Amino acid sequence: MEVLGAGAVRELLDSRGFKYSKSMGQNFLTDANITEKIVRASGLDKSCGVLEVGPGTGALTGYLSKAAAKVVAVELDNRLADILEETAADAYNVEIVRGDILKLDVAALVREKMPGLSLRACANLPYSITTPAVTALISAGVFEEITVMVQKEVAQRICAAPGTSDYGALSVFVQYHAIPRMLFDVPPECFVPRPKVSSAVITMKTRPESLLSPDKETLFFRLVRASFNQRRKTLVNALMPALGTEMSKGDIAGVITQCGFDVNVRGEALGVGDFIKLTMSVHSVQR
Repeated sequence: MEVLGAGAVRELLDSRGFKYSKSMGQNFLTDANITEKIVRASGLDKSCGVLEVGPGTGALTGYLSKAAAKVVAVELDNRLADILEETAADAYNVEIVRGDILKLDVAALVREKMPGLSLRACANLPYSITTPAVTALISAGVFEEITVMVQKEVAQRICAAPGTSDYGALSVFVQYHAIPRMLFDVPPECFVPRPKVSSAVITMKTRPESLLSPDKETLFFRLVRASFNQRRKTLVNALMPALGTEMSKGDIAGVITQCGFDVNVRGEALGVGDFIKLTMSVHSVQR
């Protein structure tokens, strides 16, 4: 599969009279150096099968096909899927799936298409679906590692530490399931058309086992959501809407202090391990 540079991408799209869709967050990567860095960072080899979301014109797809045993590229825009069918026609290990990643059973798809391979995900995610797409990839529970390019502000939120302004429910969700790491920034001039924001590439190495049993995991995320719904409230007051029918305010305060936290602590100060400790304490009181 031919790897297209910036000029070739523009020429290809112009020849088809392609009109960019803002609603689909279409900003196509055209810098070959960045593309190569993304693929190197993903750690792919011929034992790997890789899922790509929003392949666009195939700038990343070509490099992925050279590094991995199999590439499954999911594209929502049929105009781009038609182009990809042509540009990837000579790539025996690239399969294009027309569909919406947010509506597909991701786990079933990759297991069917790439049996026996070490599963990874690697993509320049469309800006319009960044957070739900990251959530879907992690929730699938099948990828050893997920390497994606996203808006820099989203990357900062995913990798944020407790107590910082970027830290929130998304940070906790990702860090519960994986170990995220910021790799490098990508400026707007590396795309066609140029986005108004900077991008960043991050990798998320998923944890091999869940940190909690299913019932406690459900409680964990219930507490996380409540903690950040009104993040300026103290944790006691933030948890009242979620636990008020089961526990009194005094009970909640007691659980918080039992965990070793200040009674006036806010949820934004708690890391994943702290939320696990809180979950275990609440669960013991609820039984």
